Amino acid sequence: MNRIDVHQHLIPPGYREALRRAGITEVGGRALPDWGVESALEVMDDLSTSNAVLSVSAPGTTFVDDGVRLAQAINDETAEILAPHRDRLGFFATVPLPDVDAAAAEAERALDLGADGVILLANSNGTYLGEDRQDRLWQVLDERSAVAFIHPAELPGPQVPGVAPWAADFLLDTTRAAYLLVRNGIRRDYPNIRFILSHAGGFVPYASHRMAVAITADAGRSPLDNLDDFASFYFDTALSASPATFPSLMAFAQPGHVLFGSDWPFAPATAGQYFAGNLDTDPNLTNPVRQAINRDNALRLFPRFGAAEPLAEPAAVARMRRQMKRSVFRAAARAISKRDL
Repeated sequence: MNRIDVHQHLIPPGYREALRRAGITEVGGRALPDWGVESALEVMDDLSTSNAVLSVSAPGTTFVDDGVRLAQAINDETAEILAPHRDRLGFFATVPLPDVDAAAAEAERALDLGADGVILLANSNGTYLGEDRQDRLWQVLDERSAVAFIHPAELPGPQVPGVAPWAADFLLDTTRAAYLLVRNGIRRDYPNIRFILSHAGGFVPYASHRMAVAITADAGRSPLDNLDDFASFYFDTALSASPATFPSLMAFAQPGHVLFGSDWPFAPATAGQYFAGNLDTDPNLTNPVRQAINRDNALRLFPRFGAAEPLAEPAAVARMRRQMKRSVFRAAARAISKRDL
């Protein structure tokens, strides 16, 4: 029993009551599930999970007028609920974005309270991570070498009938935030923040080359630098561990940057078992790679759960990465410099 789940949610009673008062009964097109700490531990046992870092999902604090007070209440209640299970459970603190100063202050308070990082919604009432005037928050997280878990929210626009937000829109939301964090230099200016992108990064691994070239044409930065910035994110496997996803994700992400995630309880336990089973049986993954995804990579972010061996990039992966950059981006860089794009 050794997995570390970096994408597991909780719904503290006080937060559930706040949602009820606001008339919110679903998130991303899925009904608000039941949650309890004992149920969480039972599901973890079923998935061979030893530790989990829990977080409050969308809509965060954006549905109330006093988001600061709600964020404080969420973090205080979460710390209290999880305290008896500190050896197995941690949490990402909720911060009241889009109020940047208040979010920075609550991040500091919650990290001092014992939070293992912070959860940041990709967009908060239409304001995306990576937009202007968010530097105070990035400064605080960078100074603390904090883990920042980026989770999608519903897109700031009308839903498309028949398309469940969690199935497609959430992936786009995560991708938009990652794009802006790279385009506007946040990844490069604040290198100590360890960003985790939910659901294998949305479309990031699959569309990374396209986005890197677009940022070069738009912002004038090297496509190779853009690609490196995208690859420097961490990526969890929640609802994403499959033979279709792993080839792109493993070819793109930096070594040690893929982490196990279940998305319970918004994803039912049966879904967690299905995707965990894909991870455990994929013939293209070696046992050491599986062990790294399941546990060792997360230990480097959350060392209080144990120790991991130093990470060394396999020579084949390093060679593939160099060849990919040369073959794909050399021509693109020349074309951009000549304004042919």
